[in-house]
Amino acid sequence: MTSNNRFERGDVFSNQCPSREILRHVTGRWGMLVFWALRDGEPQRFSQLRRRIEGGSEKMLAQTLQQLEADGFVARIEYPVVPPHVEYQLTTLGKAFGERVIDLIDWLEGNLLTILDQQVTPPTA
Repeated sequence: MTSNNRFERGDVFSNQCPSREILRHVTGRWGMLVFWALRDGEPQRFSQLRRRIEGGSEKMLAQTLQQLEADGFVARIEYPVVPPHVEYQLTTLGKAFGERVIDLIDWLEGNLLTILDQQVTPPTA
């Protein structure tokens, strides 16, 4: 530990390590999709993200953005106008992690047909 009683490095195998909860936030389906949607660096409104990320509820997207903001990966930018105008973008930390997500999703999309060909169909009962 460092002098301020914080970890020098996380240990995801330890059930006491906060890295497990952060890992859940960033690697869950919605977290990964938020990183992918914000990858170009341009701030986006909630409605833009909701349209881009299909299949999730408004509540799920809001919770995901709140978690990623609390973890320091996403910045919520509020503009003092009426009606309220809020945008989201990746922070420096979010961009660094997002690069890894982009590589992973890009690999998955590029290898999708191979993966689908390898999938085993479960036996029917």
